[in-house]
Amino acid sequence: MSIFSAVFCSVADEWRGVETDLDDAASIDDVADAMRDSCGLAADGTMVLFMEADDEWFAVVRVDDHADPRVFLSDVRVVHEHPVAALLLDSGEIEAPEQAEGTGQKPYPKPGGDTDLLGDLGTPSGDLVTLTTSEGLLPGDVLAEIAERAGFGEPLDALRL
Repeated sequence: MSIFSAVFCSVADEWRGVETDLDDAASIDDVADAMRDSCGLAADGTMVLFMEADDEWFAVVRVDDHADPRVFLSDVRVVHEHPVAALLLDSGEIEAPEQAEGTGQKPYPKPGGDTDLLGDLGTPSGDLVTLTTSEGLLPGDVLAEIAERAGFGEPLDALRL
């Protein structure tokens, strides 16, 4: 399964984005460190990480200055199947549900985590949950909408080319 991950940083009142490799991350702190490393000098501001796995699920991690990471996961059930999603459990904001028997398509996502982490960036809590659970919207569509609202739609589009 391929996972797209990119961090967006505000530099001189302009957002920039860079793809981020999370292969070596073993905890949520490692994810936050990778975000800070990717942002370089901008690591003292707001950083937002998008992760998306093959249009199955997405995650958003936000770090402000040196605060603890805040996390939202579009479907908490994926923590049993995807190690990078399981890293987000370390944040304490997501509880792993009991693992369901069998595999197969999961028709409706079960979002979890901090639903208000993007409220000041144009996507209030209710909107985030509605976008996540809307029928017909793929995870990439939701991330594109969130990025557009926050002001980094163009940097996201440039990375996805």
